[in-house]
Amino acid sequence: MGEGTRAVRAGLPEARKYEPTLPGPVFAAHYHLPGEPTGPYTYGRDDNPTWTLLERAIGELEAPGATGTETVTFASGMAAVSAVLLSQVASGDVVVLPNDGYQALPLVREQLEAYGVEVRTAPTGGDAQLEVLDGAKLLWIETPSNPGLDVCDVRRLVDAAHAGGALVAVDNTLATPLGQRPLDLGADFAVASGTKGLTGHGDLLLGYVVCRDAALAARVRHWRKVVGAIPGPMEAWLAHRSLATLQLRSDRQCANALALARALAGRADVSGLRYPGLPEDPSHKIATGQMRRFGSVVSFTLPDRAYAERFLAELRLVDDATSFGSVRSSAERRGRWGGDAVPEGFIRFSAGAEDTQDLVADVLRALDAVAAA
Repeated sequence: MGEGTRAVRAGLPEARKYEPTLPGPVFAAHYHLPGEPTGPYTYGRDDNPTWTLLERAIGELEAPGATGTETVTFASGMAAVSAVLLSQVASGDVVVLPNDGYQALPLVREQLEAYGVEVRTAPTGGDAQLEVLDGAKLLWIETPSNPGLDVCDVRRLVDAAHAGGALVAVDNTLATPLGQRPLDLGADFAVASGTKGLTGHGDLLLGYVVCRDAALAARVRHWRKVVGAIPGPMEAWLAHRSLATLQLRSDRQCANALALARALAGRADVSGLRYPGLPEDPSHKIATGQMRRFGSVVSFTLPDRAYAERFLAELRLVDDATSFGSVRSSAERRGRWGGDAVPEGFIRFSAGAEDTQDLVADVLRALDAVAAA
């Protein structure tokens, strides 16, 4: 089955006469429950039929053809991240995180350390996490990294971690299941924010965890129940509906990102250009060995803060907004948040699904306008 066909059909229930092909969201805090609670749906914090279909769909995308795959959805990407890290380790354990990953990871680090967990960090590039892996209980990989777009060799890191008895979780948010399949690369967990490219419309918050080990999944699911970080049924239904266009969106977004990166290459006012799909990118060789698409995000640096802000103000087809992966292009001066070790003029650009020539022309026009000012 092709990727587009799989995305369109993922998680759909068996066809029943006179019933919708994708049932609407189920809004229920409780269910009819006479006798012993032996059925699948008992209480709204435990499970929901709308989650069931979405979780089945995501599992089919992250691990097509695999049996025994389990998916757990969450209210946000950070809820999914926290569930894996906080359900699998205990006081005295060692966790290895990237020091160049998503800016909320330091918040998780603080919580882990408050619980007595030792946290070590290293950059994504150069597989540097290998150097601090000894004795770890869990290795957290983010590849490509956000926002710097470094890539590490997932198979190499997984083999080293497993040899030492560590679990491995891979944040697959930037790549999406159509760009990279961490479970096929040996990881124990594929984790992502479904807020971004997976659902692709910038209108909902969602997170998920996929794994093939039932015991690991049970601990993640138990954590969701304890903290109540559950997705709303409407969000779950919107997410499932959006999966049907995942391949269509991804193909256009990735094509736009590559075209934009090529257009920016060689400009005097652009430095530090990164996109794993560019043959000259430092991560390209590793990325081509484990990724099928290179994502919608391009990063680059403009001369200074004022230059970057003027550039963003000049754009007509691009929203000045955080997050990424939407059908509408967005960009931001990432340094405004203060949590990333990036220059003041650093731009994280998320290519949307606009016509390629229109998007590239808008970016180049904006840069030319700032340069001429």
